[in-house]
Amino acid sequence: MNSVNQIKYTGIIILFIGIMAACSKDPDFDRNFDYNAEFGTLPEPIYPPDNKLTTEGVKLGRMLFYEKALSKNMSMSCATCHQQKNAFSDTNRYSIGVRGLPGNRQAMAVFNMLWNTRGFFWDGRAATLREQSLKPIEDHLEMDETLEQVVEKLKNISTYRVQFRKAFGTEEINPLRMSLALEQFMFSIVSHHSRYDDYVAGKVNLTPQEERGRFLFFTEFNPAFPAQSGADCQHCHSGANFEDDRFHNNGLDSTLQIVDPGLQAVSGNASDRGKFKTPSLRNIALTFPYMHDGRFRTLEEVVDHYNMVTPSSTLDPTFLQQIPGGLKLSQSDKAALVAFLKTLTDEQLIQDERYSDPF
Repeated sequence: MNSVNQIKYTGIIILFIGIMAACSKDPDFDRNFDYNAEFGTLPEPIYPPDNKLTTEGVKLGRMLFYEKALSKNMSMSCATCHQQKNAFSDTNRYSIGVRGLPGNRQAMAVFNMLWNTRGFFWDGRAATLREQSLKPIEDHLEMDETLEQVVEKLKNISTYRVQFRKAFGTEEINPLRMSLALEQFMFSIVSHHSRYDDYVAGKVNLTPQEERGRFLFFTEFNPAFPAQSGADCQHCHSGANFEDDRFHNNGLDSTLQIVDPGLQAVSGNASDRGKFKTPSLRNIALTFPYMHDGRFRTLEEVVDHYNMVTPSSTLDPTFLQQIPGGLKLSQSDKAALVAFLKTLTDEQLIQDERYSDPF
């Protein structure tokens, strides 16, 4: 057998072993699989009318989220780049795909997706979460598989035939049903148990430093009255989910330095150059590195950036009044902002078995 054929033969054997292992796995269905219907301080969400969450649909989506058969060489699942311990994000600057190559952007965290309605991914190229859920499978830098091959693999696993029937009424497995189940599971991942939520509920008090950070976060920048001036973080990171579901150029680069066009690549509008989706700041201490390209490793670096943003032709107007002097935050104010941001961490989210690997 020549070397080329030997490599092909070895690859087939590995794939066969992977499929056989997948066929034998059986999720622990004795766990509590009910989806989270509690929202805390978050507003009541609007569910897609054609994909209401069901216990069996969420079960199936959870199985698919952790299923490595979705990737070409059976080595990756959605959870590989969206790890529960990191609030369903990736601490690598760029996630590494099945070919050993890095992606183009930092992986966004997956929680509280029900409160996102203006597009998914950093550039909003997926209009719905179900559309977003399938794109990494076919991306050559990520899972590098075809949907047709994934369907064939899942058909050979009896557990999936049973669960598709429970979720959708028949054993038929197709990409649409896969996407609906994944959408249901990701919609079920809700984060609202942070220390800040307890503060809002009157259960705990913030420390003086955290309270100073809270004031700076929610107060507008006012150079005429420095003592009453804040950092105006809430302009974009607003509401109970600490995001506005919109796209902004937040002053990372000058016009000539912008390499990634962001929203412009989707909209085709020059005015959208360098604009990216505002991420939620909930669990921000767990979802490093930061920004679409993961350029900042720490929250301190992030605060330093916002203390003095870089002007460009598409810079969000909110930052214009801060130029050229910046926010003029003191070192203690910067530390206070970081301390407040850490109160947004939800320890229950990263330990909740409803969201963990079911296999």
